[in-house]
Amino acid sequence: MRGRPRIAAIGMALLLVLYLVFSAFYALRLVQDSLPIVQAMGWALIVLPLIGAWALGAELLFGYRVEKLATRLEADGGIPDDPLPARTSGRLEREAADAIFGRYAAEVGEHPESWPHWFRLALAYDAARDRRRARWAMRQSIVFARASAVL
Repeated sequence: MRGRPRIAAIGMALLLVLYLVFSAFYALRLVQDSLPIVQAMGWALIVLPLIGAWALGAELLFGYRVEKLATRLEADGGIPDDPLPARTSGRLEREAADAIFGRYAAEVGEHPESWPHWFRLALAYDAARDRRRARWAMRQSIVFARASAVL
């Protein structure tokens, strides 16, 4: 199951790289124009592929690190297998996810520098559909994993 999301991410990254290359070439053509306003637009457009390339690299690195930590945690038997009730659509019931979340938040309070606890908290945030906090908790997990030389 892990192969399909990875292939999709690589495919989307390649499409973004293609878009960034075309944007950069178009920006260079604008910079070479004789009109100053068109040149200014070209210079402004050069910034976008640079920002896009940086963001793509940051996201791919984040994904790589998360996958590496997930593999490590799974090998250690630390991936939670809490049975959460789901609706017919496949979405988890929010109340059940929120209840599980409290347990993982308490564990992080007890072990504030433990990357596995932060990782499980990120999974709980994700189950509760709080993507912003899930990414924040996952970043904390990465920071503590790097500090403990796991990454």
